[in-house]
Amino acid sequence: MKNWKPVLPESGKPRYVEIADLIASDLQKGILMPGDRLPPQRALADLLGVDFTTVSRGYVEAKERGLVESHVGRGTFVKTIKGSMAETEPRRTEQVDLSMNLPPEPTNPDLIERMQAGLSAVSGNLISLLRYQNGTGTELDKEAASSWLSMRGLVPSLERVFITPGAHPAMMTILNMLAAPGDVVLSEAITYPGLRTIARSLKLKLVGLASDENGILPEALEEAIKAHGPKALYLNPTLQNPTTLTIPQGRRLEIAAILDRYNLPLIEDDAYGFIPEHAPSPFAAAAPDLTWHIGGLAKCIGAGLRLAYVVAPDTKAALSFTSAIQSMTVMASPVTMALATRWIQDGTADHIRRFIRRETRARQELASEIMSDFEFAADPVSFNIWLKLPENLSRAAIVGQMSGKGLGLVPSDPFTVGGNPTEHIRVCLGGRISRDELKTALQLLAHRLEYNFYS
Repeated sequence: MKNWKPVLPESGKPRYVEIADLIASDLQKGILMPGDRLPPQRALADLLGVDFTTVSRGYVEAKERGLVESHVGRGTFVKTIKGSMAETEPRRTEQVDLSMNLPPEPTNPDLIERMQAGLSAVSGNLISLLRYQNGTGTELDKEAASSWLSMRGLVPSLERVFITPGAHPAMMTILNMLAAPGDVVLSEAITYPGLRTIARSLKLKLVGLASDENGILPEALEEAIKAHGPKALYLNPTLQNPTTLTIPQGRRLEIAAILDRYNLPLIEDDAYGFIPEHAPSPFAAAAPDLTWHIGGLAKCIGAGLRLAYVVAPDTKAALSFTSAIQSMTVMASPVTMALATRWIQDGTADHIRRFIRRETRARQELASEIMSDFEFAADPVSFNIWLKLPENLSRAAIVGQMSGKGLGLVPSDPFTVGGNPTEHIRVCLGGRISRDELKTALQLLAHRLEYNFYS
């Protein structure tokens, strides 16, 4: 049973309506979760100081809104699948990797019901989805991918669109095609740790480029091209992980012009490109003949799908990529491809994306208020803040002190390309943590920073 202890507001509404409003509000905040059992009506009546009938009417009101469902002999539960209770596996729901930069998880009952309805619809083709299928996506799935990519202003032909089991294998395949062991690949000086892992695996040398508030410096890019003869440039240009920086359109055009001048391929990791309401156009629109565009679904829908939409620069490159990605991964999961396609077609994917955007804004406002005494980089819709520690504070010490507190903290070390890591920490605001839990954890982090600084 959920240990739910609500406090009725003085809204002027009937008390039973306020009870239903509280259920809806606490669902949105993540205090209540789908499947939670609510307190018995008499227990809640005693807690709130109202009579039994008021709570009974409140639960009926919540049921009529589609928020809860009742089962004789079992009690009242926060609603999950329409008309039934979904079975969950607790050991699966407990699994979370706090080192990952996660989006907030949906809590709205209507949205969750839409998501589950899509999964139910896909299960109608379950047997066929367990077979081997086209290794880079069926025509139906590519059409859905193209529709999704069109929201970023991209309209590639379907023969240049591929569906891969996540952005990581797509990046590894592309780099393996473009470079040989010992070759140089350019990136931001502070970059996505996955790129460093891939480069190390392929025995490639990463060279980090100097940046300012608008992204990598064009002159630094040109100098590095002349000095190192690189095989590719990697960029995470929108809500960059971990700095949260977005390269503005003007700087993108400057970079694209240099790439064109030197015929240098670009790997554009657009993991967060779908989150801002008005993100700059992707590099694939400015330099389509040189850009490998990777539109992962991990940040804008869900990492568990393990899907990314890849756009190759041209048909020749597409043919090479087909062979290379199939030899590495065989195929993306037909089950998750079908689910993503369904959600895109019926609008659920866009609802998830909009929820993530709204909830992220609320969490960034919390971080801005609680961490106001400290220096950090952030964006209103980034999933993290890039926290600069006060002078003489150790990133290792702070991360150690916050271990087990439910907050995803990662020191600057895995993000740093060359040179000594700075005293920065990526603080993730998303994942399974509720807004109230996040507030408490951030307050503890702020306290730890102040205590260590003044002690």
